[in-house]
Amino acid sequence: MASCRCCGSWRCAICAAEAAALPAFSLSVSKDSVLLLRRLFARVLFVCLSAVAVLPAAAQMQMPQPPEVAARAYLLMDVTTGQVLAAKDPDEPVEPASLTKLMSAYLVFDALKSGKITLTQTFPVSERAWKMPGSRMFIDPKMQVPVEDLIKGMVVQSGNDATVALAEGVGGSVERFVQMMNDQAQVLGMSRSGFRNPEGLTAPGHVTTARDLATLATRLMRDFPQYVSYYAIQRYRYPGTPAANDMNRNLLLFRDPSVDGLKTGHTNAAGYCLVATSRRQVAGLGEGAQGERRLLSVLLGATSENVRAAETQKLLNWGYTAFDAVRLIPAGEAVVSPRVWKGKAAVVKLGRPEGVVVSVPAGEGARLKTEVVRPEPLVAPFTRGQALGSLRVSLASGAVVTEVPLTVLETVEESGVVGRAWDSIRLWIQ
Repeated sequence: MASCRCCGSWRCAICAAEAAALPAFSLSVSKDSVLLLRRLFARVLFVCLSAVAVLPAAAQMQMPQPPEVAARAYLLMDVTTGQVLAAKDPDEPVEPASLTKLMSAYLVFDALKSGKITLTQTFPVSERAWKMPGSRMFIDPKMQVPVEDLIKGMVVQSGNDATVALAEGVGGSVERFVQMMNDQAQVLGMSRSGFRNPEGLTAPGHVTTARDLATLATRLMRDFPQYVSYYAIQRYRYPGTPAANDMNRNLLLFRDPSVDGLKTGHTNAAGYCLVATSRRQVAGLGEGAQGERRLLSVLLGATSENVRAAETQKLLNWGYTAFDAVRLIPAGEAVVSPRVWKGKAAVVKLGRPEGVVVSVPAGEGARLKTEVVRPEPLVAPFTRGQALGSLRVSLASGAVVTEVPLTVLETVEESGVVGRAWDSIRLWIQ
């Protein structure tokens, strides 16, 4: 193997390009001139090919870069589309502090929804609840407190006493309620979370992640929309208790009218934490609730109450300005209607009952590309609501923005014996 003529090393990339580019240069010029021209052309070719090689990677670098956020971990999610817009260490285990009360609230709301308890029902205040340290609602064992007031005490005042009273009333005991919390975490897919108490005080093994908290908050809002309004209450005090702790610690409720929740948390180990949600009307999505876009921010480990509010506001504002919400398919409209075999209908309609809305970098909405990904062949029966395929959404560069699951919009029953037999033959021929 010959050494490189330009650098003395074994066949460099430039010489390889030179050999490929001008294998038969035979003009009547001096040997040195030919070598010089070849080397010059090869260098130009090498630079051009290098530029082309990096174009795909550069073209995909079109996703907006999030701002610098002063927090241990965070996650920003578009609840309307289900897409994560930005994150930092979203799977890092951290202490949740009073964000724990989101899971406690989930179980209380579930008990209300199932009829196990009612809002007007009263719970006693145990000695254990009364003696809870930290933030309090200031209830005492002489009181019988309605469930709705305990919820407000837990949500607005972050009362550890109110939370324990609810845990005992719903679970029978704090220990049983904690087991219910961990069971529910598994059901929701919060695989990195472990709860040791209902209020969020520091305890070994009491951890969660930004991603798990986003999952919990999203499900809480979706499963119990009738109770989300509690989180927007700015002030609350139970009659007969001192007014020392009556203000909601979520400062964004007082600064941004689009913010309507959810929960703050703080311990020395956890730092200052905030799960905040905001909804704003967006042109082009529709009227009323159809035109609303909701973002969710989970911010963990900030250094102060003001910092967690300011950094959360920064994330929310960035999410609304850096990304557009684009409605690709109206509610109930089929994305695609592919051929069905062995069914009473010729096609099956695939889409989403609520339509398809995606978050894309601002200004990219008109250049989106979509592709339906589905199994083949499609053999009946299919039931309405059954998951079947997905819609892959990409930017013009080819970068995949999201993949939206599709469901069957109308049931397709299995055809009769003759129809199934005939389609079996046709499938075999194919």
